[in-house]
Amino acid sequence: MALEVNGTTVELDGNGNLVDPHAWSEDVAKALAAADETMGELTQEHIDVLNYLREEYFSNNSNQPMERQINKDMGKIWGKKLSSKDLYRLFPGAPSKQGNRIAGLPYVARKGGY
Repeated sequence: MALEVNGTTVELDGNGNLVDPHAWSEDVAKALAAADETMGELTQEHIDVLNYLREEYFSNNSNQPMERQINKDMGKIWGKKLSSKDLYRLFPGAPSKQGNRIAGLPYVARKGGY
């Protein structure tokens, strides 16, 4: 499975996640979101979450946080209290699953929640 982005082929696994997380860019994220029927156009809030997920993964021993942690950390970053609905509005397929996929990170087989 592959995705064409700006003339470059990016390989995807069977779940639609990037085979090489280092092949990610915002253009790749936009292409992954466009291929997902539940996603709209990426906003700055989406990009903030995607960058947070990538930072956690690459700087924190391949950590892929669960939704409660994403919610708490994004609330700190944005300076406001968030509910899980806020993140599900951005990533209706689950912030810890769909968010990780669009952030170019490996597939997570666990449940997303708390």
